[in-house]
Amino acid sequence: MAGSTPPRPGAPDDAGDVAVDLRPRTVRPRRYHVILHNDDYTTMEFVVHVLQKLFHKSEAEATHIMLSVHRKGYGVVGVYTRDVAETKAEQTMDYAREHGHPLRATAEPAEDDEESES
Repeated sequence: MAGSTPPRPGAPDDAGDVAVDLRPRTVRPRRYHVILHNDDYTTMEFVVHVLQKLFHKSEAEATHIMLSVHRKGYGVVGVYTRDVAETKAEQTMDYAREHGHPLRATAEPAEDDEESES
């Protein structure tokens, strides 16, 4: 056929095919835990303060997390995307250093990606 245009990709042809709109799948970004590590020098009160100030936890929730860190040696503070988790961990350690505490925070890949962002 002279002058006919070629079919668009995904457009039905004369054979009765159905047009399918091909869209790329979006992939959820990997989640990271922000973890606080226990030490012998940072006070429990300061840890609660950090959790309230930087992670917007209630006093009860901050106290619960602090006790978990104290008893287990570490505790998950929140689950975020990689950039946010790394920034939160860095802000936590900078803030602690400014106040004379050796509090350590790390961002580590989450094993279970089903958790929601905190």
